[in-house]
Amino acid sequence: MTLKVEAVYENGMLKFAVPLPLREHQKVEVVIHADADWAGQTAGILRWTGDPQDLRRIAEDDEFGLVEVR
Repeated sequence: MTLKVEAVYENGMLKFAVPLPLREHQKVEVVIHADADWAGQTAGILRWTGDPQDLRRIAEDDEFGLVEVR
C-alpha cells in the first residue's frame, strides 16, 4: 500500500494531517521530501545560480529593501 500524507514536524515528532489507516505496530517505510523555503523555490525566477541562502540574506537585508520613488 502507498500513501501520500502531509505532516508537520513539531517537538521532535511528525504530526499527520489525517489519521493513518495502519495497524498498531505495523512496520512502514518513510521517505521525507521537505518543502524548500521561499528563497529556494524562487531562485530560478531570477536565474540565480548561487546559494539560495545567500539570496535569502540579500533579499532580507534592509540595505537592499524596496524604496518608494516619487
